[in-house]
Amino acid sequence: MEIVDNIALISINETMLVQLASFLIFLFIINRIMFRPLRKTMMEREEYIDGLKTEIVEADRSLDDVKQQIEASESAVRQEAFRMRESLMDDANAQADGIFDSARKNIDEQRAEAEGYVKDQLAEAQKHLEAESRTLAASIMEKVLGRRIAA
Repeated sequence: MEIVDNIALISINETMLVQLASFLIFLFIINRIMFRPLRKTMMEREEYIDGLKTEIVEADRSLDDVKQQIEASESAVRQEAFRMRESLMDDANAQADGIFDSARKNIDEQRAEAEGYVKDQLAEAQKHLEAESRTLAASIMEKVLGRRIAA
């Protein structure tokens, strides 16, 4: 047995070269078996996440576009409804004016007819009154005078 006088933690000899070579071989193998597939999976995951982010941004844009289209169509529909309401109100007002005009004409016709009837009745009453007043006057004169008066 050989007694080593050198007390060192690391001694550089052939075993270190063998350990270095085995470490490099191990590193090469683990790189091929584990690290490359892991990196590949991580890259795929990053690409997938980036794709999702892009899709989210596009979906947000399309959502904004759809919102704007809905707001525009809602505004157009409201304006059309307002126009229709105004048109219906104008038609209703015109129809009401027509009904009022025809009612006024009808009232005027009935009034004129009633006035004519009243005038005719008045004229007839005046004729009868005049004739009756003459007869009454003659009768009173006959009674006052006591004799018959010839007309």
